[in-house]
Amino acid sequence: MRPELTRRLPLGSLRVFVAVADCRSFTVAADMLGVSVSAVSMQIRSLEQYLGLKLFTRDGRRVQPSEDALPLLPRIRDGLSGLQEAIEQARVARGSGALYISVLPSFGLQWLSRRLPDFHTRYPRLHLRVEASSVMADFSTSGIHAAVRVGTGNWPGLHDELLLNEWLVPVCRPDLLRKWGPVTCPEDLKRYPLIHSTTEPWSSWLSGLPANYWPDSGLGLDDSAAVVRVAAEGAGLALARWSLIGEELRAGQLSLASDKITPWARRYYFVCLPGMAQVKKICALRDWLMEQAAGFPTPA
Repeated sequence: MRPELTRRLPLGSLRVFVAVADCRSFTVAADMLGVSVSAVSMQIRSLEQYLGLKLFTRDGRRVQPSEDALPLLPRIRDGLSGLQEAIEQARVARGSGALYISVLPSFGLQWLSRRLPDFHTRYPRLHLRVEASSVMADFSTSGIHAAVRVGTGNWPGLHDELLLNEWLVPVCRPDLLRKWGPVTCPEDLKRYPLIHSTTEPWSSWLSGLPANYWPDSGLGLDDSAAVVRVAAEGAGLALARWSLIGEELRAGQLSLASDKITPWARRYYFVCLPGMAQVKKICALRDWLMEQAAGFPTPA
């Protein structure tokens, strides 16, 4: 590409175009980009004049990419993603500086946070920045360098490595276990007030059993870490993820209430852009996480 054409490329407008196309809304795109709606409209008008094309058509309260814009969208998105990746590689090529990682809030609070002092001791020149979010990070626009994601792996366009397997286990405070006894069959659940996360219902633990055994009552929380905290306060029997209860088991705040331990369908993966997988400080973070995961006990 000739230098004069590169200088004229409206990169800011192209980024706004992709954001509006993804959000199907000028207003939502403006919120996401942190600018005004009028600024978004101005950027789109400028890009339309540059290209000589109408980029969007209105469909009620939403907008849709025009027929002329649709073929451009994937190529512009890929181009911006490649540019972002190249810039990020240049920014993080050194083994020092800020390193941004995205994790689930529950995982960050219950598993990662307890291990962070060790990371800072071993890598004092790396300044880890942890973003706790249940929304998958967009590596091309967010500035996130790596993530710990929950799923089945194989995310398109990303490098992923298995970090931790996961299990679902019933736990409660030791005094409740002594009072109501262990759970050896589904009928035993009726002795306890039940607690679960809305993403990990009791049916996940009782898979394969008749529907009439599945508890449909009790306390449901949308935060898996809160499930652990409420159980430790003595509110009842909780269905918890194994990775989130390690410290509470060691401290004697919680006890396993059943020998039935159910593998969870999803697992934890270390994820980054393919071009970042060999960057020095990304490798340091990955290797440290893998070491910590390897030392984490599995259910007996």
